[in-house]
Amino acid sequence: MAGKSTEELRKIFTQFASKEGDPSQLSQSELKELIQKEFPDLPKASSTIDVIFKEMDKNNDGEISFEEFEAVIRNIKG
Repeated sequence: MAGKSTEELRKIFTQFASKEGDPSQLSQSELKELIQKEFPDLPKASSTIDVIFKEMDKNNDGEISFEEFEAVIRNIKG
């Protein structure tokens, strides 16, 4: 994402991932909250977030690792 270093993205990721379950994985609800609070320019519709979640969850385990998160965020934001 333009303007955010890997360290900044990791801090944001960890802040939201630690809200429930595994602190090294984002659930779909954690991702929704993260997008709503940290990326105000991204679409907020639940269906859009569902699509983003599926795009990020490359291994289809129902959670998003930091690597999956960072790869898609950097692609979206350029």
